Formats: sequence, structure tokens, C-alpha cells
Amino acid sequence: MRPPRQGVLYWDSSAVLSLLFQDAHSRRAAAAVRKSAVHLLSTLAWAEVHAVIARARRERALADVLIDAAREALDRGPWRRANISPEWGMVREMASRWALRGADLWHLCAAKTLKADLPELELLTFDARLRAAARAERLARGARDN
Repeated sequence: MRPPRQGVLYWDSSAVLSLLFQDAHSRRAAAAVRKSAVHLLSTLAWAEVHAVIARARRERALADVLIDAAREALDRGPWRRANISPEWGMVREMASRWALRGADLWHLCAAKTLKADLPELELLTFDARLRAAARAERLARGARDN
């Protein structure tokens, strides 16, 4: 009997930020971390999260100790860094199919590109539009499943 395949979770920046900073989705993000899965983080999500952290520091939205803790948590997180580029043709096709912002379109296409080799991959996002597109593209389960 073959052992079950380990899951693969591709995290977009909304999911990472919900893990680093308390919000309405933090419990689900924390639950996702506890899943027995390979957790993937793209360079785009890495850049987006660092931009949010840096902005919070510039605007003094949080105490420096919380900013430093967020950066440390990002560095120590469960993620394997993935250097991925979505397929060019897929970007064009998905842009026609889904009304997404550029970064969200990129995440959708990156996850879909990875899924070709990792059929168990799911995209973890708390962005409503991206989540709807991911569900339709078979990259995410129902609204409360992650």
C-alpha cells in the first residue's frame, strides 16, 4: 500500500500576512501552518510581504518590536522558497478569464504552473477574488476548507 502524498500549499501574500499579523483570517492561516504539507512561498509573495512590513514601519503603524518580530517570523516560517515563473501563455489566458489585479493573476498562474508537476498543490489565499478564481481552476477547496 502506497503512503498518502504530502500536501503542497502555495501561500500568497494575503495568507502570509494573516499569519504574521492578527486579522479575521489568522486562525485559518495558523491552522494551515500545522498541516502536514510542503509550504511554498514565491519571490513575489516575499516581496509583497516585505513591502507591507516596511510600510508599517515607515508609517509607524506598529511598534518596532512588532515589526522586527514579523520579519523574524517571515524568515523562520515553514516556507520553502520557490523561484517560479508562470507560463507566459497562461497569464494571457487567465487574464481574459478572471478580473484580477496583476499580482493576484501572477499568483494564480504560478500556482497553476506548479500544479502541473504537483497535482496535490492548493493555493492558500484570503483574497476573495483570487480565492474564487483558484476554486474554479481547481487550485483551492471550499471557502472554509483551508
